[in-house]
Amino acid sequence: MRLFLAGATGAVGRRLIPLLTSAGHSVVGLTRSPEKVPLLRRLGADAVVADALDRRAIEAEVLAAGPEVIVHEMTDLKAASDLRTFDRSFAASNRLRTEGTDHLLAAAREAGVQRFLAQSFCGWPYARAGGAVKTEADPLDPDPPKELSRALAAIRYLEGIVTQSSSPEGIVLRYGAFYGDNTGLFDGPLLEQIRRRRVPVIGSGKGWWSFVHIDDAAQATALAIERGVGGAIYNIVDDEPAPVREWLPVLAKLLAAKPPRHVPAWLARIFGGEHLVAMMTEARAGSNAKAKAELGWRPDHSSWRTGFANVVARLQLRPAA
Repeated sequence: MRLFLAGATGAVGRRLIPLLTSAGHSVVGLTRSPEKVPLLRRLGADAVVADALDRRAIEAEVLAAGPEVIVHEMTDLKAASDLRTFDRSFAASNRLRTEGTDHLLAAAREAGVQRFLAQSFCGWPYARAGGAVKTEADPLDPDPPKELSRALAAIRYLEGIVTQSSSPEGIVLRYGAFYGDNTGLFDGPLLEQIRRRRVPVIGSGKGWWSFVHIDDAAQATALAIERGVGGAIYNIVDDEPAPVREWLPVLAKLLAAKPPRHVPAWLARIFGGEHLVAMMTEARAGSNAKAKAELGWRPDHSSWRTGFANVVARLQLRPAA
C-alpha cells in the first residue's frame, strides 16, 4: 500500500514510518522544512517539501505521489507546553486542522485516495459533565472557556469534515496526552517547570486526563490504517485515566522533585485563566474500549504509571542543580 503522511517529522510520524515500511508499505512523507528531508529518508520514506497551507502545492504533491491512504498528523505545538497562553500557542495548529485538512481532503478526492486518517485530541474537549471517563459517543464541550474555544472549534471542524467523508472514507484518531523520550510531557521545558514546582495542583485537582505513549500511538495508527471503520472516531489512550491530583505528584516524585504546590482555584483563575482551572479541575478522560474492540489494539504501555517510570529511567533524569 502507498501512503502519504502529512506531518511526517512530528512525534507520531517519526515512529509511524518505520512501522509502515517494515510491514511492506511505501511512504511519502510531507515536511515543510528542507532540512528534515534527510531524516525522512533515513526513516525509510520518500520525502516531499511543501507548505500544508498552500492548496496548489499540496494538490500537486498528492497527485504526484498517487497514494491509496493519506494520514494527517500535522500540528504545530512548539509553544504548547505553556498552557496559560493556550489560544496563541495553538493558533497554527488550528489552521492546520481547518485549512490544512481542507487542502488534504480536496487533494485526496482529486487523486482517488481511498482512506483518510486525521489526528484529534482526547481529553479536555469532552463536555465537563457526567462521568469522568468518556466514550467516542459522548458530546464535546458545548460551552468551553474562551481561551479554548478556537481550538475546540478547529477540532470540531476537523472531526466533522473527516468523519462525514465517504470518498475517501474518513477516520479520526483522538490521541491522549503524548509522552515518551523528549516528547509531550517529557519535553525539556515542561520537565523543568515541574522540577521548579511551577506546575501546581489547582483546586480539587479532579480534572481527569488520558495519556498515551508515543510508540503506542504510532502502533494504533498503523492498525487504524488497515482495520479502522470508515466514519469512526477512536480514543487512542492507555488503560488508566487519572485525575491531576494523582498523576502530577507521581511524576514529580519520579523526577526527584518536591511535591507540587497546591493553589486555590480562584487564585489560579486570576494568574492562569479560567481554561487552566477547567483543565485541572473539570476535564474528562477517554475510554479505549472501542479501539481495542475494532482495531485489535493493546497498548504496550497500558498505564502511565509504569510508562512514566520507564521513560524517566531510560533518560536517566536527575533533579536540576
